[in-house]
Amino acid sequence: MQTPIIQIENLTTRYGEKIVLDQINLDIYPHEVSVILGGSGCGKTTLLKSIIGLVEPDSGTIKLFGELFNKADEQRYTHTLRRIGVLFQNGALLNSISILENVSIPIEQHSRLDKTLIEKIVTVKLQQVNLADSAYLLPSELSGGMRKRAALARAIALDPELLFCDEPSAGLDPLTSENLDKLILTLKEQFNMTIIVVTHELASIHRIADRIIFLDQGKILFMGTLKDAKSCGISEIETFFTTGSF
Repeated sequence: MQTPIIQIENLTTRYGEKIVLDQINLDIYPHEVSVILGGSGCGKTTLLKSIIGLVEPDSGTIKLFGELFNKADEQRYTHTLRRIGVLFQNGALLNSISILENVSIPIEQHSRLDKTLIEKIVTVKLQQVNLADSAYLLPSELSGGMRKRAALARAIALDPELLFCDEPSAGLDPLTSENLDKLILTLKEQFNMTIIVVTHELASIHRIADRIIFLDQGKILFMGTLKDAKSCGISEIETFFTTGSF
């Protein structure tokens, strides 16, 4: 049995008095795509943000790579961040600088490499997401799909072992969404990444998911393979895979 790359125990997160995540226990295994599902407000994005440290849990532990992350000191926290990439829902690109400069940001923050070498690394990353000809364009000059790929290039700039994607297909047409899914799977295979995706796109789930984590009212309703999810007998999950909605 593989050792989980992420181990979450008794995780509870609140916004004010509202409990958003309620005693979550979850293991994520290496080299798989785990998809987090659930209705609006169930805690999907909060779970992702809790794992990567953007939201501080009220209680519970989060281990990444076998070490406590949510209670790590600053040095250990920073070291672990270098092993993580995040593709945010809206891309979160800085509009006033070029795509090359956007993708350079994590390398500049976490290394002492000179500008010439950083540009060479970024050029390779842009080639990997099929944006080699767009390095000196601004985000506003790209299509929605290209912006997502640029944001993905930035997320993989440090060759992360863990890649988190929050609604990567949101706002994309079906063909662009399919191509982005294929790119994510290619990166997984080429770089042996572990990928955690928050999405509600049924077609994407069928294309990329190895495991399903289904949240309902802050609790895990189901956790297992895509095949088992589709035959689990849980009405909420059956409804989703039948209709594509919650």
